[in-house]
This record gives sequence, C-alpha cells and structure tokens, in this order.
Amino acid sequence: MAPGRFTELFFLDEVTALAAGHRPCAECRRSDYNRFSDLWLGLHPGQIGADAIDAQLHGERLAAGKRERVLHEAGYSELPDGTFVLEAGEPRLVLGRQLLTWSPGGYRDGRRRPRHGCATVITPPSLIAILRNGWRPSVALLHPSSGRLSR
Repeated sequence: MAPGRFTELFFLDEVTALAAGHRPCAECRRSDYNRFSDLWLGLHPGQIGADAIDAQLHGERLAAGKRERVLHEAGYSELPDGTFVLEAGEPRLVLGRQLLTWSPGGYRDGRRRPRHGCATVITPPSLIAILRNGWRPSVALLHPSSGRLSR
C-alpha cells in the first residue's frame, strides 16, 4: 500500500461501511464505485470524483477540526432500510419495521421500529440519500444474520 493512496477497510456488510461514512473503493470495487458515483452526481451536481465525495463525507461524519463523530437527527419514518441509528448507546440497523442491534459478528435482537419520533442517526445524510435512491452493490448490502431477525 502506498501511503495516502487508499486505506484497507473491511466491514460486516455494505450498510456498516456506509454508516461509517465510506464509499466503495474505486480500485478494488470499480463497478460499484462507478454506479455509486453516478448516483452521487445525481444527488450532488458538480461533485465529481473520489476526492469530492470523500470531502463531503468527511464533513458529514466528523466535526470540523475535531475527531468527534457527528450524529444527525431524523424522523424514524423518514429513514430507509440500511440506515444506522444510535439507541441506548448501541448502533441499530433500520430494517423494515425493526431495529436490529449491530455486533461485529452480525445482527441480533430485533425490536420494533418506532413509527413516530426522532432518531439519532449514525449514517451520514448523503449516504442515506444514496440508500433512498436504490443503492444495490455487488457485495452484500446486509449480513445474512439480518434475514433471520427481520421476519
């Protein structure tokens, strides 16, 4: 790896990577990156290329000049599947009518998603928009454990 070129990152699934504020790699996942970039450009006219995308995402996930995570507020009813929220100090995946608790090994103990009220959202707003606009990567969008709990 050449310093400053890219970082090797591995996530449980695609929605976990999005919650962390990352896009598909332009080198190892070129077709996903190209499709993602097309969606991105439709949502952010004029923001072309990885540097522009990364700058936007950096500003949405970290407080300016600090290393503090930025969380956002949104209504539960506004959140698409694949969004992460923070509840009782734990990250939870929004999936249908449920919130599934995230763990490094998969999802567990789903609970009912509130129909009203405001959520503390982990996933950056631009990536929520990507999910809302039909993002379907070639890698697993959701870890298989999400299917056992979402029924």
